[in-house]
Amino acid sequence: MTTTLTAGAAGPRRRARRRRRTTAVAFVLPALLLLGALVVYPVLFSVGRSFFDAAGTAFVGGDNYAEMFRDPATLTALRNSAIWVVVAPTLLTGLGLILAVLVEKVRWATAFKLLLFMPMAVSFLAAGIIFRLAYEEDPDKGVLNAAVVGVHDAFAGTSSYPTARPREDQGVTEARDGSYGTAEAVAPGSTVNLGLVGVAPKEMPAEARPAPAAAKAGAGELRGAVYLDFTPGGGGRPGVVDPAERGLPGLTVEAVRDGGASAATTTTAPDGSYRFEGLADGSYTVRLPAANFAPPFEGVSWLGPALVTPAIIGAYLWIWTGFAMVLIGAGLSSLPRDALEAARMDGANEWQVFRRITVPLLAPVLTVVFVTLVINVMKVFDLIYIIAPGPVQEDATVLATRMWLVSFGGGNDQGLGSALGVLLLLLVIPAMVFNVRRFRRSQS
Repeated sequence: MTTTLTAGAAGPRRRARRRRRTTAVAFVLPALLLLGALVVYPVLFSVGRSFFDAAGTAFVGGDNYAEMFRDPATLTALRNSAIWVVVAPTLLTGLGLILAVLVEKVRWATAFKLLLFMPMAVSFLAAGIIFRLAYEEDPDKGVLNAAVVGVHDAFAGTSSYPTARPREDQGVTEARDGSYGTAEAVAPGSTVNLGLVGVAPKEMPAEARPAPAAAKAGAGELRGAVYLDFTPGGGGRPGVVDPAERGLPGLTVEAVRDGGASAATTTTAPDGSYRFEGLADGSYTVRLPAANFAPPFEGVSWLGPALVTPAIIGAYLWIWTGFAMVLIGAGLSSLPRDALEAARMDGANEWQVFRRITVPLLAPVLTVVFVTLVINVMKVFDLIYIIAPGPVQEDATVLATRMWLVSFGGGNDQGLGSALGVLLLLLVIPAMVFNVRRFRRSQS
């Protein structure tokens, strides 16, 4: 009798379990179909496509994978990807940790966190455009170079007349170092005028005055004027100070002995005149040092081949620092405060508490943040494609941009592009597995 009842009850239980399974499958099936269509199928298709040629008609086996590691551009992409993986997540995790700890001591912590997290709301496209403009080499357009040029000019100064040059065959020659001087030696008691051209009237200093006519030099003197040898409206005589020609103020002038040593230095007055007194007998050359004509400092080539990768990493840090700070701050808020207070009561200073208590307790959170950022930087594409100019695109390329360029950006070799995609997937999978396992351990 008992056996009959048990057998009779087992049937409804089995039917209930089947209904639950059917209901579960019905709910999960759309997600599985979507996952298969958007993830599994593209992965399998790319793996298969990587064994065919550019047209997709001829089977080439592992030739695409061999070609991938023979291509210098791909090796550059691998090198840059390695730089990104090492530098960006490390800097972001460190910055996030420091900011999370400091924000705890700020009165307006919430507002500060919001301010740092705001770049996350900006798309990579918009951020790329912002930083492309910020990195412009022209100081009139790029804000970073405007700041760099301003600081440089505040400490180093600028040249007076970068475009000035002497007229040919007028007794002034150019030396190898870029300075200008008299072609023939002169003795004290001489008057030497140095005429220059190449300075636009609008670039003349406001304090410039008409150059003086020749004045007789006394014993032991060298004197003269440095002037713009150009008469507005025409009619002037080359090599002669005409009434309408103005002097060039602020130029450094040197009296150089035959041996090459500077015997005296002075600066031209508003009318361009200069004067050396008390010179010993001998032969001298009147020289205008090259510093008077050095081209102005134009700033740093942020998007040149040498700095383009660090510049783009800087843009990436601006976007993701808030993300790292918020995640680490959440972990910091869950730390046992009694451990921190006990360390302080035992005499530990704030640096010791941070290094020996806070960081070890935050190690699981820091690891998750670091690995998540590693996965993210290996797929970075938008910033590099937008910020890096065309001529240095290959110098800044990573695996993701290289894959796109080979497949769609002019290469039209989807076999090689698929091989690059498979390589990128293989590099990302270990980090993803590590992150998932660590998450599961933290939940158990």
